[in-house]
Amino acid sequence: MSRIAAIGFDADDTLWQNERFFRLTEERFLALLEAHAEGPVLKRRLLDTEMRNLESYGFGIKGFTLSMIETALEVTGTQVDGAAIAEILGWGREMLRHPVETLPHARGCLEALRGRYTMILVTKGDLFDQERKLAASGLGEFFDAVEIVSDKTAATYERVFRQHGDGAGNALMVGNSLKSDVLPALEAGAFAVHVPHDLTWDYERAEPPVDHPCFAALPDLSGLPAAIEAFERGG
Repeated sequence: MSRIAAIGFDADDTLWQNERFFRLTEERFLALLEAHAEGPVLKRRLLDTEMRNLESYGFGIKGFTLSMIETALEVTGTQVDGAAIAEILGWGREMLRHPVETLPHARGCLEALRGRYTMILVTKGDLFDQERKLAASGLGEFFDAVEIVSDKTAATYERVFRQHGDGAGNALMVGNSLKSDVLPALEAGAFAVHVPHDLTWDYERAEPPVDHPCFAALPDLSGLPAAIEAFERGG
């Protein structure tokens, strides 16, 4: 029988909405530059720029905004006007102020698990923005620890679960991203539960490890307490 002592929760698109704000801004960006490139081409150029800039800017809205500006300069041969740059910057500021909408079952799930496990929020992105969203969500009271990290790797999970629990072997990670929340957690030796979101950034896509004995997939967070009990029974 396995004993799960600590549970890590992803934040964006696991506990509250996030990706839809990126998608809406991306649509505005495609419309702004439609005279310079077709939508699918421009979307690919923007994604390539984001991937190239991750090492410098990290994850989050600020890096996304800078990548939009860089892509606009590239596709227009640096001829994009100042008004367009100002508009893109305005979108970035708007995203940084967007209200936080928690996802269905998030609060109920956290309430059901509080006090039974060490609860850790494990999220990547801009420090100020993630702290803002956590405060606005009203969910901060449920967490014993908050880890805002530059990226999510097996080493990240090994450190987090060692620092806030009994190690990865007695921990579980929950999130909407197979690439960031599931695969590296399994690699670290933890259990992992995938709760998909309707919108997923292309960077976060991966094949689900359906045959892994420490992996489960759920349609939403309401089934998480039962899934944890199944893991602990060895089911």
